[in-house]
Amino acid sequence: MHLVSYFVMLDRVRQKVLLGEHRLAGLWLPAGGHCEEGEVPWTTTVRECREELDLEAVPSDVCGDRPLFVTVTPTRGPHSHTDVSLWHVLSADAGQLPAFDEREYRSMRWLTLDEVLGQPIETMDPHMHRFTHKLLATLHT
Repeated sequence: MHLVSYFVMLDRVRQKVLLGEHRLAGLWLPAGGHCEEGEVPWTTTVRECREELDLEAVPSDVCGDRPLFVTVTPTRGPHSHTDVSLWHVLSADAGQLPAFDEREYRSMRWLTLDEVLGQPIETMDPHMHRFTHKLLATLHT
């Protein structure tokens, strides 16, 4: 098992999230990465946000620096394993597409939360729809 820190970039005003088409997984998913030994998940989020998107991690007012969601997922491809993923929500501006690590992602795009729910789940992280429903419920409370 690997501990993973996902971070979902959220533009709360536009109700949009940033997803990347991950090269290895072949799926649309939030940015993130494996926690290094001795690293706490929030530190992983900060590091990976810099490495993958060249942005500073700004915790959203949705849940601060605590994860909103936790999942357990078997991975695909060579060297498959199980990821235990903590999903953090970061504040962002969907007015521009950040630079991204093209070695990890084919492309990135901003989607409204309704657009996420309209995508076939087979093309996304298998928990993306459940996460989006939870995020929507949290935003409306």
